[in-house]
Amino acid sequence: MAKSNKDIVIIKGLTKRYGSKTVVNSVSFSVKEGEVFGILGPNGAGKTTTLEMIETLRPIDAGKVHVDGIDVAEKPSQVKKIIGVQTQSSAFYEKVSLTEQLTFMASIYNTGAEPAKLLQDVNLTEKAKEYPENLSGGQKQRFSIAMALVNNPKVLFLDEPTTGLDPQARHNMWDLIGELKNRDITIIMTTHYMEEAQNLCDRVAIMDAGEVIALDTPNKLVSDLLDTGFKKDTVVQQADLEDVFINLTGKALRD
Repeated sequence: MAKSNKDIVIIKGLTKRYGSKTVVNSVSFSVKEGEVFGILGPNGAGKTTTLEMIETLRPIDAGKVHVDGIDVAEKPSQVKKIIGVQTQSSAFYEKVSLTEQLTFMASIYNTGAEPAKLLQDVNLTEKAKEYPENLSGGQKQRFSIAMALVNNPKVLFLDEPTTGLDPQARHNMWDLIGELKNRDITIIMTTHYMEEAQNLCDRVAIMDAGEVIALDTPNKLVSDLLDTGFKKDTVVQQADLEDVFINLTGKALRD
């Protein structure tokens, strides 16, 4: 669980409309400092729109969002200084090396971030002189996180960080998220992988049709379901096909 009881992100009545359609409907929740908080839901549930409003990337139609005490709508530039954002489709300069791009971003934020250390953190040291166009999907995802860490953020946003990755790259990303949590970085993430959410998240909010319909720890949500008398149709095995795959091929990255 989070190491602090402080609510670093507070959301009250967050709403987004497009014409007559409300895609985020008066959403309220808070995230504790140092917590890994997951936002789950089917496509179109409002997960990404919710993230983008918290991140200052999309205007807020109604409600309030505070990040570390800063009002997102009133002082977006201050919020940007203390958050890092990894999106589903991060854009990079294709003919500029990874080191050069990180150096440029560090100069903008003036944080003294060391590109070599950031690349080491995300297992991309050997790709320091490469262009983004020469990276695999998993490498691009890890580089986008390195870029998001340049300003030493208090809160890191990850939007489906393992989508499209092979099992080795996905498990490597899980390890990286665990390491970031150990640095007391608050992480808010979306994912379609329920196993991922159960392994990584301290708490999850489940969204549907623009609303939060459940919020608790993964274990508590599962326990509540079992208390209703729910039973799976099939026997749950101690291992699955992904376990077989990893056991046979190893966890080492194949980038």
